[in-house]
Amino acid sequence: MRYFLTAMMLAIPAAAIGGVPAADGFARFAPEIEAFSRQQAAGRAADDDALFVGSSSIRLWNVARSFPDIDAVNRGFGGATTPDVLHYYPQVIAGCQPESVIVYVGENDIAAGRSPDLVAADVLTLLGKIRTDFPHARIAYLSMKHSPLREDLWARMAAVNAMVKARAMTGKSFDFLDVSKSLLTNDGLPDKQFYTVDGLHMNALGYARWTAIVDAYLDAAHSPVTGKLASS
Repeated sequence: MRYFLTAMMLAIPAAAIGGVPAADGFARFAPEIEAFSRQQAAGRAADDDALFVGSSSIRLWNVARSFPDIDAVNRGFGGATTPDVLHYYPQVIAGCQPESVIVYVGENDIAAGRSPDLVAADVLTLLGKIRTDFPHARIAYLSMKHSPLREDLWARMAAVNAMVKARAMTGKSFDFLDVSKSLLTNDGLPDKQFYTVDGLHMNALGYARWTAIVDAYLDAAHSPVTGKLASS
């Protein structure tokens, strides 16, 4: 079986997004984005099975090792908010024709002080754009994770997750994968064994949990896009 997965962000005008960083704030990502462009120019991504895009939770994921049955490209960039990825959308997805899309973004938006309503709106716009650009792709949004460092922000992240999940259940546009539950203790708290010393980023054990969920999702990818919750 060949799998195609992509985590991407959509492009909408920066002025239309609340809480967007100042224009010069995007410049800090220039080296990583230039690397993406060089990769695309070399023809590396065009025929790849998998493209992962998002924030540092994607960037730090060794997708080649986690999904050895597919050719995977990682285009996550650390610290990225949804507006950041939207800003660089053309460079991020250039040359890609994915059959499945995996999205992880929004956590840094909440940490930057944006409201759950605004973050959910951006995420849903993102997912709608992906559906338009890739009408035959399977699309899945990975829920924001409940990490030790951002415990005080979890209620707001959970609100975004709930809004995105509710939309996923209403149509055939995308799926929602709850990856946060896999990182919790039996008491429903963040399990530190899955995180690095910073309490924010996952270690190999944490990524193994995510890999199992995404791999199971891909195993079910033979059927048409259902829009139903793939993991709850």
